[in-house]
Parts: sequence; C-alpha cells; structure tokens
Amino acid sequence: MDSYFDMTRRRILVTGATRGIGSHLARRLCERGASVALCGRSIEDLEQQASLLRGVSAGDVITVAMDVRDVASVRAGVATAIAGLGGLDGLVNNAGVNIRKKALQFSEEDWDTVVDTDLKGAFFVAQAAGEWMCGQGHGAMVNIASVGGQVALRTGTAYAAAKAGVMHMTRSLACEWASKGVRVNALGPWYFKTPLTEPLLADPAYLADILARTPMGRVGELDELVGPVVFLLSDAASYVTGQTLLVDGGMGVYGF
Repeated sequence: MDSYFDMTRRRILVTGATRGIGSHLARRLCERGASVALCGRSIEDLEQQASLLRGVSAGDVITVAMDVRDVASVRAGVATAIAGLGGLDGLVNNAGVNIRKKALQFSEEDWDTVVDTDLKGAFFVAQAAGEWMCGQGHGAMVNIASVGGQVALRTGTAYAAAKAGVMHMTRSLACEWASKGVRVNALGPWYFKTPLTEPLLADPAYLADILARTPMGRVGELDELVGPVVFLLSDAASYVTGQTLLVDGGMGVYGF
C-alpha cells in the first residue's frame, strides 16, 4: 500500500518554485525521490534553490527560467524541463500572485497582473505539460487554487475570480484528458505561513480576524500541504480527477 504514494523516479515540474508553497513542495518531493524541474522567473533564485535541494534529492534537480505570463516562455520552458528530466509525469502548477486591494481601487494593470499570472499562466502551463502527458498516455497535475475560489473574500476580487477559474479549468481539463490517462486536480489552501503572508499574520488584529473564520482556529503549516499534493500526484489517487481538495482548516465550510 505504501508504494501507492511512491514518488521515486517521478519526473515533476513545479512552477513558482523559488519561495513559499512552491519551494516547500519542491523540497519535499525531492526528499521523496522525485526528479524535479524548478521553474521561475529568476535563474539566480532557481540555482540557489537547486543547490539546496541537490543535497537532499535522490533524483535529478534542474532549473528552468520561465515567465508564466508569456506563452512563448511557457512553451519553451516546459519543453526544456521535459528534455532535462527525460519526460514528465507530474505538474505542480503553483505560480501565482495576489494584489490585496478593494475592488474600487483596482486598476486594469492590477487586474491583468493577477489574472494573467494566476489563470492565463496556469492554463498555458497545463496545456504545454498536458500535450506531453496526453501523448505518453499518463500523467497527473495539481493546480494550486485557493479556498478564495470557492467562498467570497472581502478583498482580492481578481485573485478570487482567477482561482475560481483555476478550479473550473481543472474540471474541464480533467474531463477532456481523462481518456488520455491524464488526471487533473486542484488544491485549495487557506492561510499558510510563508514569507508573503508573514507580514499580514504579524498584525494581531488581522490574525485574530483570520482565526475567527477558521474552524480549526489556526493557520496552516506548509508540511500540511505535502500529503495532499503527494496523494494527488501518486497512484493512490488513480481514480481521482477533476477535484479541488480544500486544505483550509474548515474555512471553506464556515465561509468568510
């Protein structure tokens, strides 16, 4: 049964891999024997991350410069990752950004920055990876969405709209590619401790407001995302596709 969760020899591409959730998931996948392509915009940051991971990985660790907002960059980057890994078995489609403003303060540039990264970028990464996976007849994708794609938030309309789009994109791709042996699922986190959320969570009033809306009464630890991602990438989830797994301390049940 444990072999169902085995990541050994799995070739996995992780976008947004230099910090936060992407960096942590890449490390844990490496520790479980996967070969990982780290993707992001800064090759210097990627190489720094790779130097840390090569010491813990039984598989290969390669770096690929990629801007998910640029379709040509995505296609070239995914092709480079596939060539470097010798194929592709899994995708963690993680690159994303948020601009926390009230709707009346949002500019067109703000909207485009969020939606082009979080939704357009996620689609074209999935498309490029999916072309390879469908051709080989197997593969698993995990799109990083958000609980904010399911329940309304008081700020971040563009982010919520993009993540809701990621959830429905996941369902549509799952239906289209199931017959090709490719599974497509999503993960919906709530607040986790990352460098990006630390300044927010350091505000006692902000933290109290978040915890009041979280039935488990705390924010998540990054390791609590690892099991769900490994499950969705692994053979243990061989009959699971088109789903969004909320990892949110119950916030999606409670609402905001």
